[in-house]
Amino acid sequence: MNKKFLIAWVVIFVLWMAGGILVHGVLLEADYMAMGNMRPEAEQQAMMGLMLLAHAILAGAFVWVYARGVENKPWLGQGLRFGFAVACIAVIPTYLIYYVVLPTPGAVAVKQIVFDTILTTLLGAVVAWLYRGQGR
Repeated sequence: MNKKFLIAWVVIFVLWMAGGILVHGVLLEADYMAMGNMRPEAEQQAMMGLMLLAHAILAGAFVWVYARGVENKPWLGQGLRFGFAVACIAVIPTYLIYYVVLPTPGAVAVKQIVFDTILTTLLGAVVAWLYRGQGR
């Protein structure tokens, strides 16, 4: 673990939290409220430590995997591919599974998949920019 890794971890953590607030707290808020199965705001706030922990783990793993596989290729394409690959591994299957087991309307599942795939792909570009010139 070096300084570049720690900086990238913090940057991705902050951006992932902000992106999550934008996607789930703004863009999908009305959809979630219409579903009627969300925890009350006070309960959510009381559990915010777990949300922070989850995003710290996500960001650390995201940067760690990218740093281990970065190649000496143009950073933007590499980052976008990486972010999309992570979405294919985690985002898309997770929301498909949630759609199957939770009473989630199909339109909401599609929005979750699209918005979080875009977010994860953009985060891939950011981590690639932070690691530009570091490939093998």
